[in-house]
Amino acid sequence: MKTEMDFEELMDEAYGLPNGPAKLGMLEEAARVADVSGMEEEAYEARSEIVETATFCGYPMKALIAFSWQLGKFDQQPEEYDEETLMWSYKWILGKLSSFPEVSRDKMMELLEDFGQRFKSFGYSERSYWYYRFRISMDIGDLDEAGSSYAKFRTMDRDFMSDCEACEQDEMMRYFILAGDDEKVLEMAKPILKGRMSCAEIPHLTLSEILMPLYRLGRTAEADKHQQKGYRLIKGQNDFVRSFAEQMDYLARTNPAKGIDVLEESLVYAMDNEDPFAKMLYYARTAPLLRRWVDESPEYRLRLPASFPYEGDPGDLHKLADYFAEYARAAADKYDQRNGNRHVSSLLG
Repeated sequence: MKTEMDFEELMDEAYGLPNGPAKLGMLEEAARVADVSGMEEEAYEARSEIVETATFCGYPMKALIAFSWQLGKFDQQPEEYDEETLMWSYKWILGKLSSFPEVSRDKMMELLEDFGQRFKSFGYSERSYWYYRFRISMDIGDLDEAGSSYAKFRTMDRDFMSDCEACEQDEMMRYFILAGDDEKVLEMAKPILKGRMSCAEIPHLTLSEILMPLYRLGRTAEADKHQQKGYRLIKGQNDFVRSFAEQMDYLARTNPAKGIDVLEESLVYAMDNEDPFAKMLYYARTAPLLRRWVDESPEYRLRLPASFPYEGDPGDLHKLADYFAEYARAAADKYDQRNGNRHVSSLLG
């Protein structure tokens, strides 16, 4: 049987690794060792790290499972564990919930209210509750509620449990993307683009999100610079599948050859990604890119990952585009059924 020293060695090794599958695998093994050895506090520690690592390296389902265990253990023995760490984990989970169409609207609202009650009971500002209500409302296509929550959280003071300013600014920018106000999008993006706000994922996300607003405003030279910089930041990372989709959406209109390069370099990250919403958007943006590219290079054979589950001819780009489009439409239907509207289908264009 593994010993406590084995657990510590696994955790020490995990702490020395960057976020990614290797670190996540090490943490999962540490949690298994702790479980087998009956080391409850250590098992909780490992799962707390799993939630953070999985959230930020493309494995939201693993994060959700680990957090469910963590929350149950906290409720059994709240005096044994740190509520601050738990509530940070709760925020990350709320940010990913809507990506899973099997999680109902009622369940999301139930968890949001539970989160809000816990935050209040611990003496934290209600700002985070209204901020996550804002985010979830955007995700499910309720822009009226998103606007009300936006106005509410903006009036409240930040505290040490608030999300970083860069992440909040990016989410506020996303609201105006959904509202169709491209000028306002770019106004909100200014402090990020000027380097006054940044974090581990910003400006990475922002640089891809602003490409289509810039394109619609005719500012393609500016967009090209942001596309190049943005792609350098996210290349080779499986947590940026949605950003790859936004890159391809823009490049399909301006430089399909470069778009195909992005597709061939990033498809391996999308095909097995645990975030079904990001995968849906990626597949939706792949289809028109392929259709545009076949007009320019009809003999091209797409380089697919060896394990990609497509039995057709990769040289028939029209049929391959249909494959991606059909996958995206079927996925969007599930979200629309859950949300009770056509919001997600409308995002596919």
